[in-house]
Amino acid sequence: MTRTEIWRLEKYLRNLFRLDTITIVQRPKQDDSVEVHINGEFIGVLFKDEEDGEISYAFNMAILEMDLPEAPATRT
Repeated sequence: MTRTEIWRLEKYLRNLFRLDTITIVQRPKQDDSVEVHINGEFIGVLFKDEEDGEISYAFNMAILEMDLPEAPATRT
């Protein structure tokens, strides 16, 4: 991805989530995707897809079950 694309995506995500600590980092050896970080911590990958002359971006974020808080006893 180009520097312009990265800037635009970062600006979009910051506005969407109202979070100025989101940063996008280029991936070594990968032209079609970038890393998304919050406060310097990796949270996912943003992929670029070009099909039929149209460009779209897909955000992939894995959430580990062990990172989730315990559910309150009253919820099932």
